[in-house]
Parts: sequence; C-alpha cells; structure tokens
Amino acid sequence: MAYSVTLDKGKNNMIGISIGGGAPYSPIVYIVQVFHRTPAYEDGSLCPGDELVAVNNTSLKGYSRKQTADLIQSEKGSITISYNRIHPPKEKNYDISMKKLKHKMVEKMKDSTADTLGITRAVLVNDKLLKKLEHLESTSTVYKGIAQYSRNVLAQIRELARAHRELGTIFSSIGVYEKQQSASIAFTNFGIAHKSMADEGDKLVNRVVPMLKDLHTFLDKAVPDTKLTIKKYQDAKFEFLSYCLKIKEMDDEEYEYTQALQPLPRVITGNLEYRILLRCRHAAKAKFMKLRSDVLVKLQLLDNKRVQDVAFQLERLVGGMYVYSRQSYKILKPACVFPIEVHLELENTPPILQDEDDIEEEKEKEKEKEQSPDKEVVLTPGYPHEEKGEEEQIISDDLISI
Repeated sequence: MAYSVTLDKGKNNMIGISIGGGAPYSPIVYIVQVFHRTPAYEDGSLCPGDELVAVNNTSLKGYSRKQTADLIQSEKGSITISYNRIHPPKEKNYDISMKKLKHKMVEKMKDSTADTLGITRAVLVNDKLLKKLEHLESTSTVYKGIAQYSRNVLAQIRELARAHRELGTIFSSIGVYEKQQSASIAFTNFGIAHKSMADEGDKLVNRVVPMLKDLHTFLDKAVPDTKLTIKKYQDAKFEFLSYCLKIKEMDDEEYEYTQALQPLPRVITGNLEYRILLRCRHAAKAKFMKLRSDVLVKLQLLDNKRVQDVAFQLERLVGGMYVYSRQSYKILKPACVFPIEVHLELENTPPILQDEDDIEEEKEKEKEKEQSPDKEVVLTPGYPHEEKGEEEQIISDDLISI
C-alpha cells in the first residue's frame, strides 16, 4: 500500500532526507536517513528504509539516486512524495544481539586493553554520562550515612525522653509525700523540669522524623528510579550502536562490490534486509535520545537536590539538637535547688527481720540471765573492784569495816 505526504521545503530547497539504491544496481530508491530539525523530520511520516515511489506523481521506476535527488530539488515550494512504508520485525537479529553483548563488554575496558585485543571501540562507548552514575553512588552513600546517624540520634533522644519522664514522675511523687514544704516544692519543681525536658525531646523527635522520610524518599525512590533509567539508557545505547555497526559492515560490503563492478545479490532484489536495519536503527536512535534526555534531567534534579537538600537536612538536624540542648538547659537551671532539707524521721518503724537462729540465740541468753544469781560489786579501799558471789556477800555482811 502506497502512502503520500506533502512537505514544504525548508532552507536551501531541502526536505531533509538522504537516499540510497536506484539504478543501475537496485530496482528501487529508498530513504537512508531523515535529518534532525528538517521538514521531513518535523512531519514524521517518512522514515529510513521506506521506498520512494513517486515525486509529484512522477514515477521513480528506473531512476538512479542522482536523478531522484535532482527531481526533488527541481520542485519549488511544496512537494508531494509517494512511498511504501517498511515495518521493522518484532524479534531482534541474532547478529545484533551478539554485537550488543560485545559493546557491553567493551564499555568497561580501557583503551589499551581494547587495542591489544583488536576490538573496535565505538564513539559512545565509555559515555561520560555514565560516569555520573559513580557520583550518584557516592551521593547515596552520604545519604545513607546521614540517615543512619539520624536514626541513632532519634533512638537515643527517645530513650532519653523516656528516662526524663520516669524521673519526673519519681521526683513529683517524692515531693507529694515530703513533709517539709520547701523540700516538697523543690522535688515537685525538679520533677516538672524533667517532664518538660521529656517534652522537648519529643519535639526534637517530631522535627527529625520528616528529615528521615525525605532521606528515605531520596534513597528508596529517586535513586533507584534514576539507576533504572540509566540501565534502560545503556541498553538502548548498546542496541543503537549494534545497528550502526551492522549497517556499516553492509555498507562496506556494498562498496566493495560496486568497486568491482559486480552486483550484490541483496541489492538487486531490493535490499530488504538493509532497509529493515535502517528502520530499526532509526527507532533505536529515537529511543536512545529520549532516554538520554530523561537521564540528563533526572541526574540534574538529583544533583540539585544533593546540593540544596543535604545542607537543609543537616541544618534541620543540627538546629533541632541545638534547640533541644538550649531549652533543656533553660528548664533545668532554675530547678536546681540543692541542697534540700528533708524530713528523715521514720514513723512506725517495723522491726528488723532476723534469722530464726538469731531469735533462738536471743531467747537462750534471756533464760540464762534469769537463772544466773545476782552479783554484787564490793568497793574495797586500795583494792580493785571485785565481783563476789552469794556466799562472799553473806560473809561480808558479818564484817565491820573500820
């Protein structure tokens, strides 16, 4: 089925295509390339590989490449082109797949290694754009460090706030039961101060949590999405390079046959395989350029976020910790009322618990004390004090001391 399109010529009386084939070797004339920012490119109807059938209803059958170009340039203003569209296959060629694998291997090689192995390096291999992926990895490492540090700070602040709240409850309860008024007020104020410090810790936690969410959004969404886009870009680039290399090999083959004045079998039958590769290369190039643009935009956004957002997040973290420390100091300073006089008298003091052996021993001592005779201390001048038993006491009663 033949299609037709009317194009308005641009500067230099050009429509923006290059052609191939034509007499005497090829029975048809076909489009090899559509140039960027030209009438044919802006219209989007003509694609590489399409067969040109007629120009302004003039059939191109039997025309050479030069005759076709002259006919197109001879028309002024607008021009109508009839063409047969070629559709690319759904499955990729085995040769293209192998060339794609080769480019993936060559990309990470050094120039000296590739030259030693005799491997041809394409222009887009070792693309500088992919070097930014390493920079992205280092940025991710920095963000992971900040996120881990923030999580540790958050956990410590939560634990500290919990301890302050418990201490506040303990000091407040001591103040309630304290009898002396000054000590009661001091303990109560000290407990209120600790509870206020716990509230400041909660405020710091609430300030740091959004920071962690922003960091996780960057690490879990923005960075992986950009890496996925870069991988798609690499795949599209290798595919485009593979088609370019294959077409270059076929061009060289056709040139050798032309120099030898011999017809190439695939050329005299319409060069269908070559035209299909031209169409595939065109589609691969469009995909490659689109993904390259997407990668540039995403990398630029990530770079801007790194420059602006990292400083902002660090300022939020450090500023929150500064406010927490300053407020805690202001709260605790007036609550320091030491020394505190407290009432230490114990009422209804319970007896000290003793072991059963100690209790039995006490009972035995009491029994011995009850059964033992009374002793008397006799004070004799010039002699040390002596303890006398009951018999000595009776004798001493009959004596008269002079």
